[in-house]
Formats: sequence, C-alpha cells, structure tokens
Amino acid sequence: MASEAGHFEVELEKAPIRPTSAKEVRELEMILIIGTILRPDVIQEILSPREFTTWVDSLTVAAGALARDKAGYPVSKIAEELGRSENTIRNHLQGKTKAGQLVRETYDLLKRGKLRISLPGVGASPELKKRVEELESKLELVKSTLSDLLSKL
Repeated sequence: MASEAGHFEVELEKAPIRPTSAKEVRELEMILIIGTILRPDVIQEILSPREFTTWVDSLTVAAGALARDKAGYPVSKIAEELGRSENTIRNHLQGKTKAGQLVRETYDLLKRGKLRISLPGVGASPELKKRVEELESKLELVKSTLSDLLSKL
C-alpha cells in the first residue's frame, strides 16, 4: 500500500488471478468488490436514486461468484456458498446482469495489470507527516553521530 499526495493506493501486483486456496478466493473476491465499487462509473450508479443496498449486494455476489469460478468451483458449489440460486450465479458469470458485467470488467483490468484502487484524500494528516519528517531528521542525526563514534573507535 502506498500513500502519495493525499492518496491511498492498494498495490495489486500479487493479486491471485487464478486462486488456488480458500484464502486466495477471499482475496480476489475482496479486490473485485472494492475495485468495482470504487470505479468512478460505478460510484455514479450507486449514488443514483436506485436502492444502494441492492446494488452493493448484487456486486458482492457477482464478485464472489467470479472469484470462485476462477478457482474452478462448480456453479452448484458457488450458489451454495453464496446463498443464491444457480440461475442467479450463471447470470452473473455470463454477464447477463449489470453487476456481473462490471465485476468482469474489473477482473479484466486486474488481469491486464491496469486496475488501480485509489482513494483520494485518504492518507497521512499534515500533523502526522510533520511528525514523520521530524523523526526522520532525528534518525539521520543519530546515524551520523553513531557513524562518527564508530570511526573514532
């Protein structure tokens, strides 16, 4: 995770594109959920007068379905784990739902190394940045003093 100029960015280089464990399935699922919800076009959709909860739920199910599909789970197991019908899962996986389409697009961005999850304004406060700079300065002074003492020995 990197913080630069008031932005918080998640590094996705090691994201599990083809999960091989339950842990990796959860990691991919979370990346797909967060990566999809934070896309500017999706934020606009979510903020529209539609029901926010229903929209987020659909995106979450679609992300869970795709992550499990990429791990090789059969549709029946995906449906059981996510508590949805097999038909709903198939619709998400085939891109017949808007949520399924958006999550698939997010997955494709991730696969091509083009997905960026960036939160503007989330980062260190000015006070914290100032404190870090002060501590870095003190650390440099300690290093210099230690180096001088070691050279004298």
